[in-house]
Amino acid sequence: MGALQPQDAQRDSQHLYTDLIMKILHVIPYYAPAWTYGGSVRAAADLTRALAAEGHSVYVLTTDTLSSTERIPAHHEAIAGVHVFRVRNLSNRLRGKINLSSPVGMARLAEQLIEKHRIEVVHCHELRTVENVQVAPIANRMRVPLVVSPHGTLPYDTGRPVIKQTWDRLLGANLLPRFDRVIALTQTEVEQARAIWYTQGLPAWCSIVPNGIHLSDFDNLPARGPFRARWKLGSGPVVLFLGRLHERKGVQFLIPAFADTVTHTPDARLLVAGPDEGMLNTLKAQVNEYNLTGRVIFTGMLAGEDKLAALAASDLFALPAVGEGFSMAVLEAMACGLPVLLTPGCNFPEVIDNGAGIVVGREVAALSGGLRALLADSSRREAMGRAARQMIQTRYTWPQVVAQLIEVYRAVIERRRRK
Repeated sequence: MGALQPQDAQRDSQHLYTDLIMKILHVIPYYAPAWTYGGSVRAAADLTRALAAEGHSVYVLTTDTLSSTERIPAHHEAIAGVHVFRVRNLSNRLRGKINLSSPVGMARLAEQLIEKHRIEVVHCHELRTVENVQVAPIANRMRVPLVVSPHGTLPYDTGRPVIKQTWDRLLGANLLPRFDRVIALTQTEVEQARAIWYTQGLPAWCSIVPNGIHLSDFDNLPARGPFRARWKLGSGPVVLFLGRLHERKGVQFLIPAFADTVTHTPDARLLVAGPDEGMLNTLKAQVNEYNLTGRVIFTGMLAGEDKLAALAASDLFALPAVGEGFSMAVLEAMACGLPVLLTPGCNFPEVIDNGAGIVVGREVAALSGGLRALLADSSRREAMGRAARQMIQTRYTWPQVVAQLIEVYRAVIERRRRK
């Protein structure tokens, strides 16, 4: 074999760099700081930030929606090393009312980004989006692998069932075959994807990659005192619900369960933090019905330091939800060393095996029993909190998750090349 020439070495070096560093385009209807749209935004923002931190070239194509009434003015900006491109959402009201985008010029911009930046894989977030309808054909035509993360949005019984069924009936046959891989959060989501793809006579190629946590974000939590004083939480144990005030999240079960609990732990407080999605008046009526004024506190949506302060000030995290993908709120609570009280619909049975919390039925009696048991035993809560933090540390940090995701990307690219 002859000596390696300089141009050969340069070519090999470039090939190695291409293998190690990927160019990825993420497509999502809403992106940071549009936190009002829930866990998908947080998961996508944290994931793209983690990919960029590992040295990958990361681009996000999204809309300018911030909320149902506000927009983000920047067309192109860099957020934590991620290049974010926004197109105008024609009607924010439509976005807020029926969760449907109306992006202007997204297909054209997607084509420009793929070509200019030599994108190797397009990663869509959520399945039933106008963004996917516009971008998926572009990716297929340009022969770029296409993957989708449903983020727990697949089942018909977790909100807007008529819209979902109509969407699948009208658009499923054209959209579903375009994806090379479904990136599911749990085995439950794999089964949900296979069922939906099966209705179109298609196999669903799936990989499981969970959400993750930037553990350093939770290393230096605020002091407990100031937040407790601000919201008049007292010195007793605080139960935290952190999420959208929507029927699916289950606060309407948590409040009466808490009412049963305060007879045993009268100094306990229930902190309900999250944006209203139609449930706030019902929940406030429950507070009056069960004479819980001053014991149940509604803060509205908390973000940034305020959210960290709420987590630091709490003693137990509760989420009686159904149809969760892989809740970012649960991961954040566990990263803060909080024990968790979950329901089966949270799809997180690992907390039982790892001693990080308990899973009970989504009924008032079961939730009440769980609350009473944990609020009465501070030593048990502390042990569970330590186990929760350890569980996040060993399984669910973003560097670990990114390594799994990159393997999926490479497998999809290789499969596309063979085809």
